[in-house]
Amino acid sequence: MTTWWWVRHGPTHEKAFVGWRDVPADLSDTAQLARLQEFLPPKAIVVASDLSRASATANAIADTRTRLPDSPQIREFNFGDWDGLHFSAVAETHPKLSRDYWERPGDIAPPNGESWNQAAARVQAFVDQANRDHRATDIIAVAHIGVIMTQIERASGWPATRVIANKIDNLSVTKLTFDGSWRVDFINHIQ
Repeated sequence: MTTWWWVRHGPTHEKAFVGWRDVPADLSDTAQLARLQEFLPPKAIVVASDLSRASATANAIADTRTRLPDSPQIREFNFGDWDGLHFSAVAETHPKLSRDYWERPGDIAPPNGESWNQAAARVQAFVDQANRDHRATDIIAVAHIGVIMTQIERASGWPATRVIANKIDNLSVTKLTFDGSWRVDFINHIQ
């Protein structure tokens, strides 16, 4: 059995789309980081997205755990031309596309970005390889809200429209277990 402990990176305080832009995390809440570090399994391996907000969060909670190299495969969704824009600006410039992007996640993508399905396939390839390479291991994966949601979709079998209704707070833990089939243990656990 391989257990995935998905951790959403520390807060960025951005009020805009943040995908592949490299925005740092605010890791000043050392008490919450310490609680998170203590909650996570001590013998787990730790991997993170290669974006600094996830990588720095992983470094802050890794402690004596084995730290694997960062991976671009578990980056946030690529929001393309929307990255850095406020949500209202996107809704104003692309009213139908932005509405469809949220209401019908699947093959709809922002201009020069990737769709839900493209991002999910990218993340799934990483997870599948890690499941083969690290059988019967606890894996702490520090990533992004979209990445975590794609894996909730996979583990639960829920449609993406139901998955995106879940709240995934910064520094929360979502636990998913794989033992030939997937199981959702909990979503958005806060220490």
